Amino acid sequence: MASNPVNHVEHANEASPANAADKQVNVHKRCLLWDWTNTQNCPWAMDKVNFHGPIHSCSNWNTWVPPELKGRLPFRPMVRTTGQLGGQDWENIEKTTEHIIHFFNEPERAGVSPEQAADAWVKQMLPLRQQKGKKLVSPSCADDGAGRAWIEDFMNRVQAHPPDYLGLHYYGTNGDDAIKYIEEMHHKHPHQPIIVSEIASISRNKNEVYHFTAQLANWMDKTPWVFEYGFFGCMEHVADNFVSPQAQLMNPNGSFTELMLKLMNDEPIKP
Repeated sequence: MASNPVNHVEHANEASPANAADKQVNVHKRCLLWDWTNTQNCPWAMDKVNFHGPIHSCSNWNTWVPPELKGRLPFRPMVRTTGQLGGQDWENIEKTTEHIIHFFNEPERAGVSPEQAADAWVKQMLPLRQQKGKKLVSPSCADDGAGRAWIEDFMNRVQAHPPDYLGLHYYGTNGDDAIKYIEEMHHKHPHQPIIVSEIASISRNKNEVYHFTAQLANWMDKTPWVFEYGFFGCMEHVADNFVSPQAQLMNPNGSFTELMLKLMNDEPIKP
């Protein structure tokens, strides 16, 4: 569910086992999913972000850093498609001073095979870790059957050189189902901390969306093997008919919604 496009110290955000059960612990795991169009249409909105709260990092599904970020958060560059394995996008990746790099966004829906992805992983992504010390996130697939089958195939192919983090997406209406899915994926891959790089409720009911968001954010905050997560998405307009308007984090005028204000300021979030 990505948008289409253009030297930081990592915060310590993994909860210790002693604190994992403490729902009030502030661990700061939230990634700001800042759509690339905001850079063109409302860059000023970035100045309204609370950089001293739970927001921990920023991503725009691209290799280039939003200039309006101004170094105020760690950025998560993403090699979203095979096209970004070359040209200016790849130059951006090779030159980045950022620590964590995402690899492929829902490749199963873009016609990229696990074999193709594993080949690119070995040839281009692994040298970033081996030579430059970067941390690598696996491709992030949808939570449907095709996505699950794709990531399992990929993980089997790269088991000699696995990713540092397992990337996941989840869209649905039931928070318990979301937690079950994330737990299942963790049990299959217990050695990779999880980054939920996209998650949101697709319910059209505001109360249900808010409950889902609070339930998942508070659960992930206190789950030590969840490294980071981002709620979709901070953009002026709903991405498509699948995404719920009630889950929007930005209004058409570039201001933030009530849900965004909760994610940006409240830890824990109250429904």
